[in-house]
Amino acid sequence: LIANSATFEKKTVFSQEKYRLKKQKKYAPIVLLRRPFTRSICEAYLKKYPTRIGFLRMDTLSLLLSMANVSANSDVLVVDMVGGLLTGAVAERLGGTGYVCNTYISGSPYPMDIARIFNFGDEICKRIVRSPLTDLFSVQNGLQKPVIQDSDSCNMESQSNDRISSPVSMEEVSLASENVISDLIPESTSSPVIKMSKPAKLGEKAPQEIISSWKEHGFSCLIIAAPELDTWSLVKEIFPLMSNSAPFAIYHQYLQPLATCMHNLQLGKMAIGMQISEPWLREYQVLPSRTHPCMQMNAFGGYILSGTKISPN
Repeated sequence: LIANSATFEKKTVFSQEKYRLKKQKKYAPIVLLRRPFTRSICEAYLKKYPTRIGFLRMDTLSLLLSMANVSANSDVLVVDMVGGLLTGAVAERLGGTGYVCNTYISGSPYPMDIARIFNFGDEICKRIVRSPLTDLFSVQNGLQKPVIQDSDSCNMESQSNDRISSPVSMEEVSLASENVISDLIPESTSSPVIKMSKPAKLGEKAPQEIISSWKEHGFSCLIIAAPELDTWSLVKEIFPLMSNSAPFAIYHQYLQPLATCMHNLQLGKMAIGMQISEPWLREYQVLPSRTHPCMQMNAFGGYILSGTKISPN
């Protein structure tokens, strides 16, 4: 392109460099692969799909993690309705220690598609679990859920009963089949079967042992990012699951739901040290002799209600 350009030699050095970068961007793009992490994912979604993450900015997300005191070996209760970004950020900070319990109220869990973009290993994926709010309260109240058989096992039993119509018992049929197989296959050719272990999936159902531990000790902290739900109603239901002196942080796009929740918590004497924060961020362009604030910035970062839970008694 430069050799075929008739005006390239007549340009100044600055114009030549500008022309070269322009043509390189159009005809020879460069792709740089980087490991995904919280900041890059949050900034990418805020720029392209801000509604999917509830307009959650990176500085607001970092304040949520700091105000909730998310640290190693913590059991974090999360209400994540921002696509799984909050769950992934908490799991990244825990680093394979503690647990992240993503709870939900409705029958179906909230989507966690963004959390899968982090490409966590098996050790971290095992620490990200799901549990409906009804299960957490049923275990806390000492209620046992009835054991429901899998539909696959029921179908297999019905098919086996239909196929076997003779009065011979199931034990005799199984013994006869084992004898036939042993006659067909010699012992010398038998070899142990190696089963491949499946990789851990992100967002599996919480085991009963872990839920019992949460019942005894409570959760270490609470983080809520649910702009579509009523904040006070949600906090009133979830607060008994937390341990005493556990910090909490609640994000919302608007101020009034957090102010109402803070007022009700003060009346019920359920928390202390509460404050509503509005994060503010100013981005700078840093270039030689051209360092100044960016001309276009995001002036709104939502609001955060933080505090410490206490026993109402």
